Amino acid sequence: MADHYETLGVSREATPEEIKKAYRRLARELHPDVNPSEDAAERFKGVTHAYDVLSDPEQRQRYDMGGGQGGANGFGDIFETFFGGGFGGGQRGPRSRAERGDDAMIRVDVALEDVIFGVQREVTINTAVLCSVCQGSCTQPGTHPVTCDVCGGQGQVQRQVRSLFGNVMTMHPCGSCQGYGTVIEHPCVECAGKGRVRERRTLNVDVPSGIDTGTRLQMRGGGEVGPGGGPNGDLFIEFRVMHHDTFSRDGNDLLCTMQVSMADAILGAEASLDGLDGTVETEVTAGVQSGDVITVRGRGIQGLRSTSRGDLKIAVQVVTPQKLSGREKDLVRQFATLRKDDPPHLGEFHQGFFGKIRDRFFRQG
Repeated sequence: MADHYETLGVSREATPEEIKKAYRRLARELHPDVNPSEDAAERFKGVTHAYDVLSDPEQRQRYDMGGGQGGANGFGDIFETFFGGGFGGGQRGPRSRAERGDDAMIRVDVALEDVIFGVQREVTINTAVLCSVCQGSCTQPGTHPVTCDVCGGQGQVQRQVRSLFGNVMTMHPCGSCQGYGTVIEHPCVECAGKGRVRERRTLNVDVPSGIDTGTRLQMRGGGEVGPGGGPNGDLFIEFRVMHHDTFSRDGNDLLCTMQVSMADAILGAEASLDGLDGTVETEVTAGVQSGDVITVRGRGIQGLRSTSRGDLKIAVQVVTPQKLSGREKDLVRQFATLRKDDPPHLGEFHQGFFGKIRDRFFRQG
């Protein structure tokens, strides 16, 4: 490993001004704009790195101390023996560039009919993916990180502090390599030395049956790739079930209303309805009343993590004609005379299912 003082051509006692002058002289000689040779380019990088270290008082002090290589009988080893892991709270050894990626979350809108049995959806997310050029190594192809010459690859340096016990050597992350123990001299151009890039990618998501608004699905490893090609975080998918103009739900039951003419309500009729999962055949019994509920078993939503389905509940709304011809009015009067029904009066109140969907009955068009 080259000595920084030798690289700049100065003594170990050189002043900051002497170091700056030496760097400027060499920079004018070796800068790529002045000297395009490969040898000059490599020397210029070494000169620049040497200046970065020696021009910073703290880094220069660490470098002069030997890059944090303490003796076997130093205070740090004594306190490590008694307290475990170095006095001052530092962790021994360099840290890895590869870190776990962040979790990600997206929201997906799902139609009510897709909730009945579940469906597979294609979703697009903008996330961090592994750099295809360096494959997470953070370096240009054909190059590798080099050992940090400040900490000697330890990722930490010793610092002398005064305490109740006297002068104590404590461990701190190396400021030159940020605690990694290595320095990337030739970072990957594609990812700027991060090991990952942002990219839009498409995923196939299995939407389970029976989900409701707010339901979350966790896809392990579906989140962002970590810095330095670290493992992926998780992807959380939050669903929102969209409003439907005809059907609503109560748990795994589907709810709807069916308009029935006065004649069909009196005489009864067969009904064929367009359900969310196909045609629904049912019967309007004679004498049905507004608010009566017809239940069709097993035509609701398949439960979450279940094979059984809820029911389809159809609330009847008897429609009274508003415009009648003269003959139609005469026939109704004859019918009323024959029936001899009681005049309008108050009846017993029933809470029941009708109360849940009263807004549908009384919704104004």
